[in-house]
Amino acid sequence: MVKSGKQKDVPVIEEFNSTDKDRSRSLILHNDEVNTFDFVIECLIDICDHNPVQAEQCTYIIHYKGKCEVKSGSYNYLNSMRLALIDKGLQATID
Repeated sequence: MVKSGKQKDVPVIEEFNSTDKDRSRSLILHNDEVNTFDFVIECLIDICDHNPVQAEQCTYIIHYKGKCEVKSGSYNYLNSMRLALIDKGLQATID
């Protein structure tokens, strides 16, 4: 390899820049055909701070549509909820 006097500027690619971390994201709960409506409603109330009506509505949307946005916010805000839902045996992602 021959060294030249000039160095090329190599772009630095970061997984998240500061605007990515702060941008609004969605916590998505997916239908799993395993858990009961009551269990999912209870999880949404306990973990995502939904009121009973909101939790029931989300549960029906999940059942009929296959998924539902249950919360929005920054990645850091949503990730702990996602992990808690997963610990309960639910399928949750952040988009």
